[in-house]
Parts: sequence; structure tokens; C-alpha cells
Amino acid sequence: MRRALRWVGYGVAFVLGLFLLAALAVWIISWRAIAHTAAPVPERLARPSAAQLADAPRQARILGCVSCHGEGLRGNRMFHEPGVATVWAPNLTEVAARATDQQLAQAIRQGVGADGRPLWVMPSALFSRLSDGEVAALIAYIRSVPRGGRATPETYVGPIGRLGIVLGRFQPAPAALERFRTTYPIDAGPEHRAGRRLAANACAECHGSELGGGSPGPDVTAPDLAVAAAYDLDQFRTLMRTGVAPGGRDLGLMRRVARQDFSHLSDEEIAQLHAYLRARAERTTQH
Repeated sequence: MRRALRWVGYGVAFVLGLFLLAALAVWIISWRAIAHTAAPVPERLARPSAAQLADAPRQARILGCVSCHGEGLRGNRMFHEPGVATVWAPNLTEVAARATDQQLAQAIRQGVGADGRPLWVMPSALFSRLSDGEVAALIAYIRSVPRGGRATPETYVGPIGRLGIVLGRFQPAPAALERFRTTYPIDAGPEHRAGRRLAANACAECHGSELGGGSPGPDVTAPDLAVAAAYDLDQFRTLMRTGVAPGGRDLGLMRRVARQDFSHLSDEEIAQLHAYLRARAERTTQH
């Protein structure tokens, strides 16, 4: 009996040792991913046009800068799940006071912070599609906002979040750059150029680089935007301004994004986007 208990003890100790080794490996691998520094490529800094400068505050809302970083860009807690992570969008008025225009452009389009570390929950892959002038206008807007508030806390990643990093469920902003740079929503003709660009710059973060569907968050699935063909323009306008689908269906994440971000689209932009998505759906069906 004593011998059997000894072997049981050995077995428990062995399993416990494996568990501790696995936990240590998860911590080390995830720490390397979080602390890893990159060498961003130089950005081309352009002079924005007067129209781009005037429209930059609205674009900052459409693109989600304000909804993520908060009113006045003073920082905002974006995500909090015990054991997973607490993610803060930093106070951009503080960041801008210390960063150069080059560093801000690299953060926007490459997902690399001023300290060289990768940013998390930052849609840089999407913003990599912005023009040089649009990025310059956003930087000018950020610098125009009065400095205030305090520096936000560091992002905290818990054990479940670290495991998600190791398994590839959570990735830093630079990870999706190549996919967004090499793939683009299908061309539906020159008459839909404006709508296609709106879709590529506003919808692709959740619905995928080619709008074929995506996973914008844990347990959240965004459909192929061929579904837009089922909406008439009035229904689509309601969707983009309220996030409510026909029949009063609440679309969850879309409801928040529509009210905070897409509600700032003009009627003309919504019509252009709707026309492109319908044309895209027809071409997708033909293929």
C-alpha cells in the first residue's frame, strides 16, 4: 500500500511539473510577443490638403479613433475581462506631446509604438490603406486637440490572454499588415470606386480584408458583406446610423460601431457604400 501511494505521489508530482513547465513556456513566449521591438520602415510624410485638414475631425470619428481613445482623445479602457486582459487605448494628447510625426505615422499605419513595441487592438492593418495625406491630416488633428488628462495604465494580459497569444488567438497590430496590403475588396468598376474605398477603409477591420467575413473579437463573427444586397437603401442607411437591421434585430458590435462611428458618414457616402456592396455581391455570385 505504501509503495502504491509513493507511485501515486510521483505521478502527481510529474503532472504538476509538466503543468508548471507549460505555464512557464506560455509566459515566456507571450512575454516575448508583448515585449518584442520592431524596426518600422520610414513613413512618407505628406502635406495634407485644406479639405483633408477640415475633414480630419470627422474622419477620426468614422475610423474609430474617438470611440477607442475617448472624447478629447484622453484615453479609454477598451477591453476588460478578468484573467484575459485589460486593454487601454492611450491618451493620445500625451503620446503626441512626446512623439514625432514620423512615430505617430508609424503607429497609425504600421502598428508600432514610439518605444518600438507592437501595438495591440490597433487597426493599423486597416489604416495602412489610408493615403499619405489622410494620415498627415489625422496627425494634425491629434496635435490640435488640447493636451489634458493623464497617461493611461499599461495594458495587462492575464493567463488566459497569454495562452491566447501563444495559440494565435490574439495578435499584435503588425501581424495583419501584409494581408491587408496585398488583398483588397473586388473592383466593381469605376462608378463604384468611392464606395469600394469606403468599404476597404471602414468595413474591412471587422469583415476581413476582402469583406468575405472575419472575427473582430473572441466569439464574435462578422459575415460576408454580400448580405448587404438584401438591404434597400433606406434599410442600409438605418443600419449604418443605428446598427439595427430590418425587423429590429440588434446586431451587437455593429450597433455600437454604427452609433459611435458610422453615424458620421454622410448620406452620399452611405449611398456610395451601399451601391458598391450590392455590385460586389452580384459579382461574387457570378463567380
